[in-house]
This record gives sequence, C-alpha cells and structure tokens, in this order.
Amino acid sequence: MPEQQDDKFSPELVAGLTTTLDSVMDRTINAIDKVNDQIRVLALNARIEAARAGDAGKAFNIVAMEIAGLSNSSTEVVANLKRRSRKTLSRISKISEDMGKSFKGVRLSDLARMNIDLVDRCLYERSCDVRWWATDASVVDALTDKNAKSSEFACQRLRTILDSYTVYSDLVLCEPNGQVIACGRPEMFRSIGTEQSSTVWFQSALQSRSGREYGFQTVHPCAIVNNRHSVVFSAAVREDGAVDGRVIGVLGIIFNWDNFARDIVNNVALSSEEKQSTRVCIVDPTGLVLADSQGRTLQESIEFSSRGKLFAGKKGYVIAEVGDSKCCIGHAQSAGFETYASGWHSVLIQEIENDPPREGDSLRKRTRRRSIEKVRRPVAN
Repeated sequence: MPEQQDDKFSPELVAGLTTTLDSVMDRTINAIDKVNDQIRVLALNARIEAARAGDAGKAFNIVAMEIAGLSNSSTEVVANLKRRSRKTLSRISKISEDMGKSFKGVRLSDLARMNIDLVDRCLYERSCDVRWWATDASVVDALTDKNAKSSEFACQRLRTILDSYTVYSDLVLCEPNGQVIACGRPEMFRSIGTEQSSTVWFQSALQSRSGREYGFQTVHPCAIVNNRHSVVFSAAVREDGAVDGRVIGVLGIIFNWDNFARDIVNNVALSSEEKQSTRVCIVDPTGLVLADSQGRTLQESIEFSSRGKLFAGKKGYVIAEVGDSKCCIGHAQSAGFETYASGWHSVLIQEIENDPPREGDSLRKRTRRRSIEKVRRPVAN
C-alpha cells in the first residue's frame, strides 16, 4: 500500500516537493556521471590490452571504442537533461512560491475583511441604540423635571436596559452643562455628579443638528468606567423626544470595547500553528492599534514601508519586512454597514517561513517561526 501522507495540499508543499525532486535528480545524474566515468576508464584499459594483443586484439579494440563512444553520448544526454531539468524545476519552484504568497495573501485579506465587517456591523447597532434610547420617556423626563424622583426612575430604566444589553459597561445621562444626573450602574461606577463637558463624545452630541445624528469617541480609557477601554456613542436628548426638538441634555452609552475586540482578534479562522506566527489587529488610519491579538491596545502603531499604499486600497496584501522578519500582511479597510463606517483598518501580519517545507516533514517537526514581537513601534507618550 502507498505510504500515507499527513500533509494537506498547499502551494508551499508543492514548492517543497519541487525542491526534493531537484535534489533527487541531482543525485541520480551524479550517479550516472560516475558510472560513465568508470565505463570510459574500462574502455581505455580494454584498448590498451587490445593493443598489447596485436592482431588478435583488433576486434576487441573496436568494441572498446564503441563502448567509449556510447559513454560519451550518454554523458552528453545526461548533461542536457541536467540543464533542462534544472531550468524547468526552477520555473516550477518560482511559480509555486508566487502561488503560495498569493494564496496566503488573499486568504489573510479575506479574514481581515471579515473582521472589519464584524466591527462595522456591531458599531452600527450601537449608533442605532443611542439614538433610540435618547427618546425614552424616562430620559426626557429626568432632564425636563430635574428632580430626584425622575432621576432615580431614569437610573432604574437605564439599569433595565443594561440587563438586556450586556455589551455596555454603563449608560450615562448628562445635563447640557455636562453633569451626570443618572446612570445604569451607580453601585459599580461613581459617575453621577461628575462633569463630562470636555469629553469628545459629549461635545459631538451637543453639536448635532437633529435626533438623526449621533456623537462618537473612539477607543480610549474611559474615566467614568474605571478607565476600561471603551467606545462611546452619544446623542442629544431633545425636548419631548422630538427629532428636531431643543437640546436638553446628552445620553452617552459606553461600549465595552475590550470584550468585543478580544473576541474579534482571537477567534480568527487560523490554525493553532498559524496563530503562533500571526498578529491580528484593528488599527486607525494612522496605524494606532485599537485591538490586538498580542494585547497591545493603544500602546503602539503598526509600521511597515508600504503601509500607506496598502491602506489606500479597500482590500489587498503585501509582502514586506516588518521589524527583522519577512511577513505577508493582509488588509481590509472599513467598507461600512448601512449608515455607519468606522473608517478603521483590519490587518493580519503573518511571518513567512524562510524555507519551504520538505517532503516527509510533519507540521510538528518543521522549524517554528520566530516571534514577530518586533512588528510594533511604541507610541510616543
């Protein structure tokens, strides 16, 4: 029965088999050359002995000369085979290598697109939530009546929402001056009474022109939820809950970014071996890391020579030096979902093996790829 192989087809495996075949061909041709050398020596010795035998050895001399001729012809055929086979195998190896890089790059960029699509879809829902909840009667009444009873009822209502929408750390309700008057988790976060007028999310909501618009603050350590990495969506609360009513306050919903981002970057469809050599990130247009399989959120930027060109496209890949490693970098830009687009980028950075796998090497026996710790550049404080 044929020997069972535990390797699945891949362009890298084809390249490895081509290299193995090239080695086998070299050994075989060298062996034939050695046999030809021995035949020529034997033919020469036969001619010498035939000459010593005089007329009796003439016939034997003719045979020896023919053998030598055949040996020389064989040598020419083998030399020609060697030249042609090396040229052909070299082309196959190059094509296999290019196919491998293309196959890897397209796959990584497809996975990157899937990641950024998940981000956009999730954050689109958050943008809808905040505009909806900003019209809730309890929220409007708390900012209209401005008494302890209405504020407490608003807290209860926000707590009820949080019981069902567990992706949020908290929901906070602010007066026009930025003071928090209600939240969904007062026992966990001491935000009531704090002033949020200087925050990006508060200001962007306050400046919105209608209830159809919303405010936003990108990934940051949010002080009112104990500096958890958060994304905050916000909306102006308007008089009577009307879409074009006068602004009477701001509702901020604090999305627990770390939990969501961890699921995105750690659950990519990669093998366990691939995960050891692949860094999965969500970054902003400057390369600042917003989510990271290596846990370096907001601590550094992703840098490589062709980043600008790659990020200018919607989807693609490049082979580039990252740190001191040659890597395949798959990329996809936010395409948006419905009325929302994050504007962020998804990247998968996978180190490329220096040598293609050889025939008979199991995955466990192949040399492990080096750490790609040097992929990142620290963000200046």
